Amino acid sequence: MTLGFAEIALPVPMRGHFDYLLPEGMVPCIGARVLVPFGRRQLVGIVMRCKSASDMPTDKLRAVDTLLDEESVVSQLFLDWLSWASQYYQHPLGDILFTALPVNLRKGLTQDALQKAWQLTDKGQQFDPQDLKRAAKQQALLIALKPGPQLHQTLSEHYSAAIFRALEEKDLIEATNLAVKAKLDWPEHISLAEQPRPNLEQSLAISAIAHQNETFRCFLLEGVTGSGKTEVYLQAIEPLLRQGKQVLILVPEIGLTPQTVRRFQLRFGLDVGILHSGLTDNERMQVWRQARSGELGIVIGTRSAIFTPMKNPGMIIVDEEHDGSYKQQDGWRYHARDMAVVRARLENIPLLLGSATPSLESLNNALTDKYQHLLLRQRAGQAKPVQHQLLDLKGQQLEYGLAQGMRNRIQAHLQQGNQVMLFINRRGYAPALICHQCGFVEECRRCDRSYTLHRGMNKLQCHHCGDAKHIPHSCQQCGASSMQPVGLGTEQLEQGIASLFPGYPAARIDSDSARGKQKLHQLLEDINQGNYQLLIGTQILAKGHHFPNVSLVVILDVDGALFSADYRAAEKLAQLITQVAGRAGRAHIQGELWLQTHHPSHPLLQDLLNNGYQHFARLALKERRFAALPPFSYQALFRAESNHAAQAHDFLLQVRQLLSPGPEMAAIGPIPALMEKRQGRYRMQLLLQSTLRTGIQQQLNRLMPQIEKLPLANKVRWSLDMDPQDFT
Repeated sequence: MTLGFAEIALPVPMRGHFDYLLPEGMVPCIGARVLVPFGRRQLVGIVMRCKSASDMPTDKLRAVDTLLDEESVVSQLFLDWLSWASQYYQHPLGDILFTALPVNLRKGLTQDALQKAWQLTDKGQQFDPQDLKRAAKQQALLIALKPGPQLHQTLSEHYSAAIFRALEEKDLIEATNLAVKAKLDWPEHISLAEQPRPNLEQSLAISAIAHQNETFRCFLLEGVTGSGKTEVYLQAIEPLLRQGKQVLILVPEIGLTPQTVRRFQLRFGLDVGILHSGLTDNERMQVWRQARSGELGIVIGTRSAIFTPMKNPGMIIVDEEHDGSYKQQDGWRYHARDMAVVRARLENIPLLLGSATPSLESLNNALTDKYQHLLLRQRAGQAKPVQHQLLDLKGQQLEYGLAQGMRNRIQAHLQQGNQVMLFINRRGYAPALICHQCGFVEECRRCDRSYTLHRGMNKLQCHHCGDAKHIPHSCQQCGASSMQPVGLGTEQLEQGIASLFPGYPAARIDSDSARGKQKLHQLLEDINQGNYQLLIGTQILAKGHHFPNVSLVVILDVDGALFSADYRAAEKLAQLITQVAGRAGRAHIQGELWLQTHHPSHPLLQDLLNNGYQHFARLALKERRFAALPPFSYQALFRAESNHAAQAHDFLLQVRQLLSPGPEMAAIGPIPALMEKRQGRYRMQLLLQSTLRTGIQQQLNRLMPQIEKLPLANKVRWSLDMDPQDFT
């Protein structure tokens, strides 16, 4: 039987595959890349199937231009996994496949294991190195290249970029590429560093994981902050690494990557692959290739690292599994944690989810025995539980957001030589600029939200669409020169702290101050070396960092989150408070958490501070059950946006009219999003909720082709979000 046709998945927003003719003699592997004509363009596609006939007339089909791969870039297991994702998230498979591939492969570049290297030119071969005796480094590099080409990665450890550039300009050396054979003997080079003796709870967790490390099992490791979850990870993966199995570890933020990588490198003495958005395309490609060939035993990365192939998979770990950054919020809206569950099941390997504040979805799975629940109730080593306190702000005189009593408490901790962390989840100088005469507020016209004042950059910026403008000298409404900042941000707090506590160095850590490839890493290093005693920051500081000298954490204002319209707000606030509190007292120092609030008797705060997150989360699950909210129901959210509010509303109304609501499924909307206008477009939402996951999936499978053909579908920007996490 001649296989003359191929089904190709293409990176276009269209469902289904596309049939192409195969040129005579071309027999591509399933999962290989091909170059095909598509309209007036040429696109890189993935071969899904080869077949002997097509439903389309042969004279209507075009032929594959070029076969790019002799072997697959996407394994059959990955195709099955991503095909499941396409069906579950109701997203075109071609788009999903190319999201999962490195950029270089999407562009059609080779997947061969080539690395940058340097070699002597013909002139360099004839050149006498003694003529460079006044440039010792250049001379040494020239001598090093005499035997033959050398990898840039190896040479760059000894020679700066200026040395390479100088010799290249003299036409003595030139860049080239070398094919590098995969080194698979890394298990023989494991050099285990001294490890702490685990306590009883850690030992039980490590033992439970070890008994299941040959098959699929999902573990939820729920441990209070500072309980040694990372130590459990380290000891749980050791036997797998010694067997030559690979481990993939997801972390929520780039900022956590360096300290996590360093800890794993020090423990095992192995190279660790790193994947995050701060890398170049070539760097990401190299890690992808090394992991795929089995050359790396450990890969650590952020959300998209879940798509890293492993030749010999042993375990997947999702650290801080509750974190919202694991959910993709545009394009294909996948959740990396949920993708990890399905991948681990297909790979038949264990999955370890870790958090001090597990999501209610994961906690419910553990409490109903879908996941194996592992508890760490006590802090590791000599660390003591953090003392939680509330400070009532009513009637208090505030200076830079701090009450007098709190300023005294901070002073006492600073005088003892400890570090103090001040948390305010608002970057910039002030969240608004207002006219003191007429009350006019400088607002972003595209978002109907106030501009944030950034005094250091001398501008007003909208944090929703990125629009920026210069700070006005006078009110554009009444002309008065009395524009005043309102509210407090990290920039203003940093300035105020310098005047309140002179002589104590302060570091501000937010997305403005930590901008740059190594800036955050350097700031964290300086903090741990004691160069700063006062730490001011946003959520970046709350996520898993280890600051052994922090004894006091102050959360300046939590009131805004107590009255949110989002039903997940209470869960997110409890997680945030617990995580921030966990930065204090992680070594021998007694830690304190102080919450400043105008509502000290609020039930959420009282329950969280008196009973802890574990009690709060279990009570929150009961409330969710009574309200029939996730995880006791399942949701899908249609979003539509347009320059005209009525157009977005009418499109979702047409979608709703296609639905077949029943006792198991309800439709809520169309209604405006919590933030109705953003980037100049009006945003509407239609929420589907069902007690059965299959109920929503069956309706969507039936309706999506019809929805795509609605008259307004091409006139508005719309999307579908399965298991939505954000309703703003």
